[in-house]
Amino acid sequence: MTASLRGKLLVATPKLLDPNFVRTVVLLCFHDENGAFGLVLNRPVETAPLREHLPEWTEAAADPAFVFSGGPVEPSHAFGLARLRPTAEAPSEGWTEIIDGVGIVDLSRPGALLPLLQAVRVYAGYSGWAGGQLEGELAEGAWFVVDPRAEDIFTPEPAILWRTVLRRQRGQLAMFAWAPMDPRLN
Repeated sequence: MTASLRGKLLVATPKLLDPNFVRTVVLLCFHDENGAFGLVLNRPVETAPLREHLPEWTEAAADPAFVFSGGPVEPSHAFGLARLRPTAEAPSEGWTEIIDGVGIVDLSRPGALLPLLQAVRVYAGYSGWAGGQLEGELAEGAWFVVDPRAEDIFTPEPAILWRTVLRRQRGQLAMFAWAPMDPRLN
């Protein structure tokens, strides 16, 4: 296994045509020899306003305040991703830090956690890989692995996140931001 990619972004390469992942940006929340777990950052479900599904979380919701599709695995299960307020200490319960004040929150504990949070997003489902599966996809060239910026995780413009992340990369990687939707047309 390669070193853990926890906290990195997986950016779908133009050759990844699986409809679940075309032009997605995935935050890897966990990654070890047993597999990986991530959330797609750029797939808001515009027919699912957060206030209609988990209204108790709307006061801290990052714009746009929709439920997001986190991936194809367990789409009926909700996951919360949040950023702590700069002055807040990480809670001892209901919080699993991923990187720099960003973590998974227990959505059943709004009263205990909301005062500590600067932003929250709710995801239906997640992206998951069995042990070695992600490494295989990386070897096949399905994903670019890049460092996130703070603004990526709770971007108010998820529709342009894929292109935004690629455009700021150095060298040839930035060119992929302009790739056509179907690389066979290039």
